[in-house]
Amino acid sequence: MAIQLVTTAARLRTESARLLTRKGGTSQGLVPTMGALHEGHAQLARTAVTQNDVVVASIFVNPLQFGEAADLERYPRTLEADLALLDAVGVDLVFAPDVEEVYPGGEPMVRITAGPMAEKWEGAARPGHFDGALTVVAKLLHYGLPGAGTGAALPAYRAYFGQKDAQQLALVQRMVADLNFPVEIVPVPIVRSPDGLALSSRNRFLSAEEREAALVLPRALRLIEDRANAHEPLDLESAQALVESQPLVELDYFEVVDPRTLEPLAENCRETPFRGEGLALIAARVGPVRLIDNVPLDS
Repeated sequence: MAIQLVTTAARLRTESARLLTRKGGTSQGLVPTMGALHEGHAQLARTAVTQNDVVVASIFVNPLQFGEAADLERYPRTLEADLALLDAVGVDLVFAPDVEEVYPGGEPMVRITAGPMAEKWEGAARPGHFDGALTVVAKLLHYGLPGAGTGAALPAYRAYFGQKDAQQLALVQRMVADLNFPVEIVPVPIVRSPDGLALSSRNRFLSAEEREAALVLPRALRLIEDRANAHEPLDLESAQALVESQPLVELDYFEVVDPRTLEPLAENCRETPFRGEGLALIAARVGPVRLIDNVPLDS
């Protein structure tokens, strides 16, 4: 296996600098993950590989973003399979630290506060989740900074995030802009299975019947997307009714928002022809699994 695994920030800095020097590289990409990788993560890594001379992927199950200890323990750990997937798509280096490496001495006393953008949608359902997510993303962006400690001019630096976690992506972009992180955030479109379900590590917990029921989520989003593309009123209520007609699905929210602020768009887009940009967000529980999905609207 050509891919290299490191478990400390010091080794990551040393090995990424060595790879950049050996390749004569001028750019480095970072793909942050929590492991349990699937084709969606592979697409993130492929995009990074095509755009950078050196690519680092991180695998770290972040305890700060889990509300319940049971959810943290249940999160799948599949390191060997993850390494094989990343190796196959051309990632150079994997950073897989333990909790003590990332949070020496326990939970950090100072952390990122995600602010008002994190108080709605997923943030309302999972209080504190985005504070924990942004805290670890901030640390990973620092760890992955190319050439750190070498004294050389820094190469271009990019980090890759999937659009399926739309709220997290918007918050990371806002954090990087507000706090002047020297990194370009590159969004990568959602990868779906042939039946239309957005890929997620959580999908493995769905029964066959539950998976079939979950397909109502992308169907409802496509309905909104088709109406937006046709410049029709979005009629969100009828799309919500479609989801609620599926007895195995418990809808949490279904809303059309501004893609940058995550604030709901004006009510008139539901009743008058849709113009401009938007983002349709949906979240629902299907059996024991909470699923999220979204579709960008641009007409």
